[in-house]
Amino acid sequence: MLSQSLQNKNPQIDPNTTDKKILQIATQDLLNYLKFHWKLIGLQYTEIELTEKIQEYSQKKPKELQQFIDLWSGIWIKKWSERVKVLINEDHMCWDKKNQYQLKAEPLWNQLPYRNEMKDLVISTLIRNGEICGTSILAENLIKTELATNSENKIYANQSLLNITKKAMKKARQLSQSRGPLIFVRIDKRFFQLLK
Repeated sequence: MLSQSLQNKNPQIDPNTTDKKILQIATQDLLNYLKFHWKLIGLQYTEIELTEKIQEYSQKKPKELQQFIDLWSGIWIKKWSERVKVLINEDHMCWDKKNQYQLKAEPLWNQLPYRNEMKDLVISTLIRNGEICGTSILAENLIKTELATNSENKIYANQSLLNITKKAMKKARQLSQSRGPLIFVRIDKRFFQLLK
């Protein structure tokens, strides 16, 4: 349903070939939005309950679900065009500097005991403040940035994790007040070679 709705809103999008990643991001954003909307975030069996609710709507109220997806995908496409910027052949040195925080935080992120819970809280903050596009990407990057700035401290204590989450949530609220792109997709020569 989502794939067809996105194509109806923007015929240039082809989720079955070159734009498969866009469909993956949109799907994750829709699932995050539904978890938030149905108040499933933080529950023990969130994914199971989400799947059951979607199945229930698709069987009992398919028209209502289709209308919701059509409305949501229209808003999502608009946000995508505002928040995502494609960069072609940008200077790698510039991006290497910007990715240092992410690289520094990656080992910490992989070892983090409550990373999914932290990410869900930041995603909720983004959605509550009107950001529905790239929610997982933005939430993870905000947390990783906070992890990198606190990497000298031992961050595995619950209080430290709570502080990191609070700071990431505060930055999520600030992001929603900003205008312009938040996600940058860098395309280089390899992308065009893959298309041949």
